[in-house]
Amino acid sequence: MTGPTNGRRPRTGHDWRLLKEACTALLPRVPELVDEHLRQLSDHSPVFGRVLPHDVHWREAEEAMRIGIEAISAPRASPRRDLEYAEEAGRRRAQQGLPLDLLIHSYRNAGYLVWDSLLEGVAGRDPEKLAVLMRSATMVWSAVDAQAAVASDAYRATELELRRRTDEQLQALLDALLEGQATPGLAARAAAGLDLPEHGPYAVVVLRVERRDGREAFHRQIQRTGFRFIWRMRTDCEVGVVALRAEEGLDGLARLLDGRCPGPGGISPVVGGLADLGHARRLAELALRTCPPDATGIVRLDRRMPAALVVSQPELAGRLVADVLGEVLTVEPSDRAVLLETLDTWLDCEGSAGRAAARLYCHRNTVFNRLRRLEQLTSRSLTRPRDLVEVALALEAHRLSGAP
Repeated sequence: MTGPTNGRRPRTGHDWRLLKEACTALLPRVPELVDEHLRQLSDHSPVFGRVLPHDVHWREAEEAMRIGIEAISAPRASPRRDLEYAEEAGRRRAQQGLPLDLLIHSYRNAGYLVWDSLLEGVAGRDPEKLAVLMRSATMVWSAVDAQAAVASDAYRATELELRRRTDEQLQALLDALLEGQATPGLAARAAAGLDLPEHGPYAVVVLRVERRDGREAFHRQIQRTGFRFIWRMRTDCEVGVVALRAEEGLDGLARLLDGRCPGPGGISPVVGGLADLGHARRLAELALRTCPPDATGIVRLDRRMPAALVVSQPELAGRLVADVLGEVLTVEPSDRAVLLETLDTWLDCEGSAGRAAARLYCHRNTVFNRLRRLEQLTSRSLTRPRDLVEVALALEAHRLSGAP
């Protein structure tokens, strides 16, 4: 209960004295009113009993009701203890997890009990004074509304703060998992907080941050597909944890992301649970590193293993390029570009000169001639498997270096 929000009092001093007399007479009955109040709340919703221990609830309700009754008839300049208590109660109920609608209902219910008791007390002692007391109704119910409003505002502010703290805690747990921390119980706590299974198929997606526009639309679009994504933005990339659907796995994830990502990205292999996200994140980053500088698509590490080997050993990759393609890189730039494009296309066409010629808009004999020149420059034979592996890896290393 609370006093009026705007300082209004009954119309006359006689009215105020009658209200004060009625409130003073009601104070000894507060324990009885609190018992009835808690009984009615319990009948209204079992949540009160689950959230608030009865003895604690009784003490708090008794204090609130007593402060409210005293505030109704307090002098105009009196400190607003009722509103201070309502603010504290609103914060407390948010922390305890009582739904806001039940908090407001509890104030309304207490208001009805106190007002009815005030009327009954006056009517029993002097029915003629009942009409005088009724003139105080607007003031009393304004007081109840003010108290409920203050408690509600405090509740909402506390709820937002609690949600912010919870979000920060969950983000810290997710970051710890993605960093590969081996803290005991970390995966279990993250599973409970993020509402994810601790064990099950997961993958990590790492997207290169090149522009921010379009990302919100991208996130909304993929969240409607049935996959569960949790994203973390970092300085130069965006990391997504994906709870995979067993029936689709990486194939379904790759189809979903293909053409939708606002930049190049890498997908890790499947891991068995939250505890493995750190390993998955490193592999997804490695997959992303296999994308050339001008790439826009998303790649899977399990489909880019040769390139991953190359980028994971940059010093050896540089030596491989120099050893295998050194002579090729000395020829005139336009000729070099034609030779390397022909080799890349031929490899992509699984060694078919005819298919490569169709893509390159030239005769198949032209493809053969260019490949023979490459064999001469590299001192490797494309018909020998070991030499072919070296040439293919060297070409991949050169392309990923961004060199012309």
